[in-house]
Amino acid sequence: MAEEQRPPKRRLRRVRRFVVTVLVLSFIYWTWIFAAVWRAARRDDTVDRTVTADAIVVLGAAQYDGLPSDVLKGRLDRASELWLDGVAPIVVVTGGKQPRDRFTEAAASARYLHSLGIPDEAILREVEGTSSWESLAATARFLRKDHKRTVVLVSDPYHMARIADVAKEVGLDPSTSPSRTSPVTGWAEKKQMFAESIKVAVGRLVGYGRLERHGRIGKLVRGLATMVVLPIGGSSTGGTPDSGSGGWRFESSPPSRKTRKLT
Repeated sequence: MAEEQRPPKRRLRRVRRFVVTVLVLSFIYWTWIFAAVWRAARRDDTVDRTVTADAIVVLGAAQYDGLPSDVLKGRLDRASELWLDGVAPIVVVTGGKQPRDRFTEAAASARYLHSLGIPDEAILREVEGTSSWESLAATARFLRKDHKRTVVLVSDPYHMARIADVAKEVGLDPSTSPSRTSPVTGWAEKKQMFAESIKVAVGRLVGYGRLERHGRIGKLVRGLATMVVLPIGGSSTGGTPDSGSGGWRFESSPPSRKTRKLT
């Protein structure tokens, strides 16, 4: 009787063959995505000095009492260089805050850019986004009102593939210019690339906006990515540093300048 209830050997072989095929194809797909993330991290579209855009967009990262973290400083330094080179007339700084925070990432970024000599009228602030998708979607809505859509995205190298994908999805025409002084280097950077590869692999299959709207799926993907980068917790970045990956932000006093909300 027990023998009769067992699946035929032929059926078992088909199941094994199917599982192996799925695993092999998944590995090939993920490897291709990882290569794309790696290439995007090493590419700077502004290096030949022929790229111009309507705006430079800086993705937010952790800040402490209104002072940008080293990760965020690296992004802002690169944005300042691009602005001074005349790549775009405005810089959009992005990033909101946690419920108990008083500073936004955007406010801390704007203050830092002021210290580098960029005037307030050249800085726009996106102050509500808590993820890369939210920040870029809000930026796209604002820029569209002025019939602008070409942007140069600035973030850490490992982040470039995903934010370029998201920018295209929300209607922007992106070029990329990664930070050149990011503290996330060596093995830490490779771990972040592995994590980003998971997010990009899923995002390209189902859409980044859909991931953002379906919280359970998004949390699952972020959880898988976080499992990859947990050993980095003791690094200077304090974990995954971009606001879209849940980096920590500590804010204790009000910003010295009133922030403008992008709608």
